[in-house]
Amino acid sequence: MEKLTKQQSDKIKRINVKLIERFDIPYRAEIPPSPLDMLIATILSQNTNDKNSYQAYIKLREAFPDWRKILDTPREEIEDIIRIAGLGKQKSAAIKNLISFINENYDEMSLDFVKDFDDRRLLDTLTALPGIGLKTASCVLLFALERDVCPVDTHVHRTLNRLGLVKTSSPDKTFLAINGNFPQGIAHSLHTNLIRLGRAICKPQNPACGVCPLLRMCKYENKVTSNKSEYSENGFMLLDNVRQ
Repeated sequence: MEKLTKQQSDKIKRINVKLIERFDIPYRAEIPPSPLDMLIATILSQNTNDKNSYQAYIKLREAFPDWRKILDTPREEIEDIIRIAGLGKQKSAAIKNLISFINENYDEMSLDFVKDFDDRRLLDTLTALPGIGLKTASCVLLFALERDVCPVDTHVHRTLNRLGLVKTSSPDKTFLAINGNFPQGIAHSLHTNLIRLGRAICKPQNPACGVCPLLRMCKYENKVTSNKSEYSENGFMLLDNVRQ
């Protein structure tokens, strides 16, 4: 991962302050979930909204209070349980493959041993698991282990590029560009509020630049300052509501 310059670090801090003024300090679970619970929840969150993925996670956890029971459950049954999250075939296969891999390679149905790893080793270990990419692994670091790491999804990637903080072509490249020495204590608020910004204001098409709290520091060339519309965003985030 690249090291942030002082100028980049200072800009990240200013962005965080402005977003908190607009969206407030985000809710954060007092008791973080386990790394394995977070991995499964993040798989369920792919390509769907937080409310649907949350319902899928709750249903899955109720059906499998012990993840090991997934080993003897047909994939189709898992697919039916998580249907509300969409992409049931792919997600059920990913979850079943993950549980099988852990069962075959580790002494217990847990990934708690990674808690003592540094960030780089943690990311390398988690991305070696089947179906786990950099974004999913980084969510474990932030939400389950409370590290100073900012995951990058499409919203975070888009907004940081428009702001001119980075010039990157993919979320993974943005992640590597900003997380070498991320400012302490603000990763959770910045990540969450950038997602809110991307959903409500800094949309892919026709962004509502006229109401953006970051307008003055934004470098986006195609600003739509005449657009002052934004939709209501309730702020519910799946990964802050995962329970063990």
